[in-house]
Amino acid sequence: MKSTKQAISLAAALLFYFFPGLTLAQDSCSIIPKPSIQIARTGYYTFAGETPVFCSKAFTGVAGLLFEHPYIHCKKIQPLIHGAPLPKKGILLLQASEKDNLALNAYRLEVQPGIIIIRAHGEAGILNGIATLRQIAYTRKNGRQVPAVFIEDRPAFGYRGLMLDVSRHFMPIGFLKKYIDLMSLYKLNTFHWHLTDGPGWRLEIKKYPELTEKAAWRTQANWKYWWNNGRKYAEMGSPEASGGFYTADQARDLVSYAAKRGITVIPEIEMPAHSEEVLAAYPNLSCYGLPYKNAEFCIGNEDTFTFFQNVLDEVMAIFPSPYIHIGGDEADQTAWKTCPKCQKLIRDLHLKDENGLQSYAINRIAAYLKTKGRKLIGWDEIMEGGLAPGATVMSWRGEKGGIAAANAGHDVIMTPGASLYFDAYQADPATQPEAIGGYLPIEKVYAYQPVPPAIQAAQQSHILGVQANVWTEYMPTSNQVEYMVFPRVLALAELAWTADKQRNWDDFQRRLQNHYLLLQRLNVNYYPPSTALSLLSNFDIAQKSAMVAISSEQFAPTIHYTIDGSTPTANAPVYRGPIPLSASTMVKATLFKDDVPIGKTAALQVDVHKAIGKKVIYNAPWNDSYPAQKELSLVNGQTGGLTYSDGQWQGFTGDFDVTVDLDTVQSLSQLKVRFMQITGPGVFMPSQVTVAGSDDGKIFHTIQKIDNDVPYSEATLQFKTFVFDLSGNTVRYIRVTGKNEKNGFLFADEVVIY
Repeated sequence: MKSTKQAISLAAALLFYFFPGLTLAQDSCSIIPKPSIQIARTGYYTFAGETPVFCSKAFTGVAGLLFEHPYIHCKKIQPLIHGAPLPKKGILLLQASEKDNLALNAYRLEVQPGIIIIRAHGEAGILNGIATLRQIAYTRKNGRQVPAVFIEDRPAFGYRGLMLDVSRHFMPIGFLKKYIDLMSLYKLNTFHWHLTDGPGWRLEIKKYPELTEKAAWRTQANWKYWWNNGRKYAEMGSPEASGGFYTADQARDLVSYAAKRGITVIPEIEMPAHSEEVLAAYPNLSCYGLPYKNAEFCIGNEDTFTFFQNVLDEVMAIFPSPYIHIGGDEADQTAWKTCPKCQKLIRDLHLKDENGLQSYAINRIAAYLKTKGRKLIGWDEIMEGGLAPGATVMSWRGEKGGIAAANAGHDVIMTPGASLYFDAYQADPATQPEAIGGYLPIEKVYAYQPVPPAIQAAQQSHILGVQANVWTEYMPTSNQVEYMVFPRVLALAELAWTADKQRNWDDFQRRLQNHYLLLQRLNVNYYPPSTALSLLSNFDIAQKSAMVAISSEQFAPTIHYTIDGSTPTANAPVYRGPIPLSASTMVKATLFKDDVPIGKTAALQVDVHKAIGKKVIYNAPWNDSYPAQKELSLVNGQTGGLTYSDGQWQGFTGDFDVTVDLDTVQSLSQLKVRFMQITGPGVFMPSQVTVAGSDDGKIFHTIQKIDNDVPYSEATLQFKTFVFDLSGNTVRYIRVTGKNEKNGFLFADEVVIY
């Protein structure tokens, strides 16, 4: 006969097998990531002044993490004696056996009045169980009381990563330990430490002292100012020097600190590109032999590979990680094309071109790492020109690289820029500190699917996991890093840990509310949920009707709205679902709390206009990376949001030049077209927009020209609607052109014609 515990486990497993979306838990136990099985029981465990702790011999090395629990006070962790009866009170860390019916990578947490038992096969499982126990304490107002609960849990992915770039802005060791502490609370198990890049080298390499005496220091603390004003380095000790580095001992200490919390540290040492700082200190390794000329190592110079190997030897002596990240991306091949050494190597090795040269360098590094028992990992560009088997790819330019790598049989970690880059804005940029661009609210992070359907079923096992990246160009302080990472990283943690069929945004948002208490208790400078409202219209062209949806980052918000242009009051209708509209309407909405308005009133002009669904002739093509809705993008009745990657903003790298065919000659009164500008990623307003009309689509007459008045020096996100008076014009064809003076991106929204 099965034991009571086995029967409970089996019943729970069957329950969740047949009803995977079901969660039975008290409201006070809000765990992120969501556990596989969570069943509430009766009663509480209350932490006393001193808590007896017992553990199996296998877990003596990790049991000490219990001391970081805010309410567990224990003088000594007592070993369990094999074969002796188990204690009836306290906290027990038990090594699972075959009869426990527990997956190898899972843990089981049982809280009962008087006793807490965490059971797992290995250290990782025990650490995850301890993380859950700590999290429960921090998310409850009375953390000394733990609700009785049965939890059985395991990760969906083995790799659950968070990256931090310390090259653009140096971060102190104390903050890195806090970063790792928070990662461990949310069961992330890999810290990707981006240690080197053009703005600064951050790791002591004893064989090459100038890497830390010169390449670790620049003339300006502010990355943006430095980047735009000469990009010079400084000698350590000089008055203008700004930067810093980690000694080998400091790095070893951080690696050990992370390991005790179940986290592997993967170092990233950039090669063969992104190395301006190295070549300023050691110009003999560049093709030109001079500092400040280029950022790429000379591949035809054998001294380059001597440098690579010497550096990697010292890096591997510090970091026991199975992976060593070498970047491998964004190499400017200009110098290689004219370098006699590089060209000779291409001929000698019968390489096709400079792509082959770059691939040769990466594969040679991979082979060297393999001789040391390590694996190379790099951004998805390492596949260009051919990638040797065994290397792992991080997909960062979107999903295409990851899909291609997985289908080719390479292991992949998904980290696409549009979904998992935490340097993007998380709210309206007009309300936020300057960031690099893009728009990534927490809900979009949560919606990401780590295994795209385009990956062949047989190759899906090559998706090892997911990672969010934190590039710090616009994060000069640890406070700003926290603001950009939290709480978005909680969404990352859940999509990396919790099975897709058990994830639910509304349920996550409910649990998230209790985690603001945790972040406050741990002094995290998190981004608070905005009081701004988002109004978006979804248009049905066939029915010529719109559905306006209103959303808020606030939990269970009360929103009042109007459709007559007036400002909503507490007596206006309460928003309960999308609002149907069949005519042009100004929709306004306001967030209320206790009948008092909070935040600004949001407005959306819904245009039901003549051009909706009409044919658009593209006299200049859209950019293939930003097709939006292709031919329907500019006349689908829908307005774009805060980001050019939302599928409604259509991108152009040449001039904007389209003709709208209205089917018949007709009298017109007005045309509106909206553009955006965010200069960080190179998105600019057109310098001038012109509207012309025609009866036959061949001979056009200019109706009106409007010059742009948004300064190109304005770095924050800007929108401008160019409004044209078409009164007195009777035409069939309307041609709209926008001059791309800056030769960057133009992003256009709806072309509205009345």
